[in-house]
Amino acid sequence: MTQASSPAQTAQHDGGVRASLTIDLALQGGGAHGAFTWGVLGRILEEEWLDVNAISGTSAGAMNAAVLASGYVAGGRKGAREALDLFWRRVSEAARFSPFQRSPLDVLLGRWTLDNSPLFVAMDMMSRVISPYSLNPAGTNPLTDILSEVIDFDSLARCPIKLFITATNVRTGRGRVFRNAEITPQVLLASACLPTLFQAVEIDGESYWDGGYSGNPTMTPLIRESEALDTILVQINPVERPGTPRTARDILNRLNEVSFNAVLLKELRMMALLRRDANPESGEGARWAGMRLHRITSDAMADLGYSSKLNAEWEFLTMLHDEGRRSAENFYRAHRDSIGKTSTLNLDELTEGV
Repeated sequence: MTQASSPAQTAQHDGGVRASLTIDLALQGGGAHGAFTWGVLGRILEEEWLDVNAISGTSAGAMNAAVLASGYVAGGRKGAREALDLFWRRVSEAARFSPFQRSPLDVLLGRWTLDNSPLFVAMDMMSRVISPYSLNPAGTNPLTDILSEVIDFDSLARCPIKLFITATNVRTGRGRVFRNAEITPQVLLASACLPTLFQAVEIDGESYWDGGYSGNPTMTPLIRESEALDTILVQINPVERPGTPRTARDILNRLNEVSFNAVLLKELRMMALLRRDANPESGEGARWAGMRLHRITSDAMADLGYSSKLNAEWEFLTMLHDEGRRSAENFYRAHRDSIGKTSTLNLDELTEGV
């Protein structure tokens, strides 16, 4: 799945036979919204002419990446899809008896928000004044057992797909990128550790929080350590929202989105500047200048607020999965002839006024 492109390598797609192309994936985090990425990945894995060389992931994106890689070692593309299906099924089963459930009115009206759930509202308020070290002194996380059940962590070291998992060092505020042989359940939990909900995760004597604060996801390793020239970014946090939020909840929701997109946008802007100013004939600048970027996202994600990131109902997860699959299909239909030839994500607008 990760061999470099060659004219002799071909694969069937619905436009006919096409030479295989090596790509990278960049997967954002976002709690339960990561089920959108589950749908995207399932669709990408069906395109046998697209060979995944490396994946950079944060939070839910990190878990999707590790699950895919473990499943791929066990059973190729089919094994990767089955592992992703199993992971999200286990997440839903673990949340079945969670106190955070939609209110009866939201269920009746078909809204996925938890904003009207009394226990969510209480937890949301307490998390702003009470430390998770007091609320959850044992430091338990329901994902621990799920990750150990679904992922064969020993297999990640021999997986041909390069993994780059980001977590944020609490002491330094800088991101640390973990690679295949370093990835453990603790690394994935650290990458998804929201500091108001969970205790910091200790790794090698250092404490870590959610990787979204330092890279959501981190793009640099894909440039420096992967041979692929095409990267598909799966973005689940909306970059833009119309209007100005006025309620306290909407303000916090938008602040959360801006915070978790800020580092990614800064990296993309840096890439755009380097592409514009680099000498395409020499050094690393040539790779920056030659990168082709693509993005899969959905306007439907902008309709979902922060609280729904904690909603792990199977109906919600499968709705997100289907939306991700549909978005990947739309992307493929619109841009399949551009992949391997030119970027479909316009970075030039990020350098306007610079």
